[in-house]
Amino acid sequence: MSEDEKFDTPPPNIPNGNDNEETVDMYLPDYGKWAFLRKPFMIKLNLLMAILALSSSNTGYDGSLLNSLQVFDEWNHYMGDPSGAVLGALNNGVVFGVLLSFAVSSTIADRIGRKLAITLGNFIMIIGIIIQSCSVDYAMFLVARIIIGVGNGIALVPSPTLVSELSYPSHRQAVTSFYNTNWYLGAIVAAWVSFGTRNRTHQWCWRIPSICQAIWPVVQTCLIYLVPESPRWLVSKGQPEKARAILLKYHGDGNEEIGGPLVDFEMMEIAAAIEAEKIAGNYSYWDFCKTPGNRKRLFLLFCIAFAMQMSGNGLVSYYLNKVLDSIGITSKDRKLVVNGGLMIYNFGVAMIVPAIVSKFKRRTMFLSSFTLMLITYVIWTVLSAINQKKNFEEKSLGQGVLAMIFFYYLAYNLGLNGLPYLYMTEILPFTIRAKGYRYGCN
Repeated sequence: MSEDEKFDTPPPNIPNGNDNEETVDMYLPDYGKWAFLRKPFMIKLNLLMAILALSSSNTGYDGSLLNSLQVFDEWNHYMGDPSGAVLGALNNGVVFGVLLSFAVSSTIADRIGRKLAITLGNFIMIIGIIIQSCSVDYAMFLVARIIIGVGNGIALVPSPTLVSELSYPSHRQAVTSFYNTNWYLGAIVAAWVSFGTRNRTHQWCWRIPSICQAIWPVVQTCLIYLVPESPRWLVSKGQPEKARAILLKYHGDGNEEIGGPLVDFEMMEIAAAIEAEKIAGNYSYWDFCKTPGNRKRLFLLFCIAFAMQMSGNGLVSYYLNKVLDSIGITSKDRKLVVNGGLMIYNFGVAMIVPAIVSKFKRRTMFLSSFTLMLITYVIWTVLSAINQKKNFEEKSLGQGVLAMIFFYYLAYNLGLNGLPYLYMTEILPFTIRAKGYRYGCN
């Protein structure tokens, strides 16, 4: 066995996902087909997962909000007609806040629990949204964006974690995909709320969409008490009895005879995972450089993270208003309709892509996505150049660019929406998985 293979081999007695002798599937009770629609305990659990998915919706709302606000002359007036780096700072204000919270977000979730961490993040976001909605100038708006980002970063870490730790074993992949898809649900609401306020006079055309951003954290905070705490977190805090009671209620329908074996197996998995994390704590980021295999993994993580941020998605995510101006679409109403339609289209694509991804190799999906995005941008650039030379007189050229924007998002969602997170988990051995995942996401 090579040194690299030794490093990648999990410690003894730690589940590695490759042991075919005992899997959770062996302990799943047979509730028949469509059990998730027939069994009340499954329906209730999946509805609780929808509460956690509001964190993703809030992020999507924020991403679409800035696109919409740039359309309003009133907002531009209040912000001093921002452009270039000044506009870029506003667009990235939330990102700055998320980066500020990055060092402490996981620690907070581990210290006070998933639910309290989500609530804390929501309260910070609400404070930021209040300041944002009351902003009278650029500086105030930028500070508000950073505060929203800090709260968002704190809430985003425990939300998908709790989804994974609470969801029913056979539903986990589908529920996790639903969580990611909810980003576009928030974006749709932001786009069409902005469309609804387009004809309001003075400042309320942009303040109302900003105020409505509070819907997500307020509703989630009010409903979060319905969601049980993470069984895994309870076990780590020396409360296995509470953890088992939660698992029996939500995974075993409260029936010890039918659901007991599944719950016992899950408790065993949780205990093994916690023990494995203690062993993994002895590893450091330097372990990425110790073997050829890990150096390659580090390179792949960098490439994936780079592609997710630098593949052109920022142009259409935060500067759609400028893009539409460049192809002669200057009507406020039409811009808002395009933004709203684009978000609905993305939501539909995001619902379909997860079912397709499982049927193809990861590498094939990545290469197909990159190739299609490149082709899209080449055609987009050519059409934009010709359109500009002809002084935007040929509407068909502008329509062609608009079509490329929609086609680009299809290509992006194909390989860079949810697939990178799955791929990062698959290529990393357990001992450095958490560190690699944090590096890739950051």
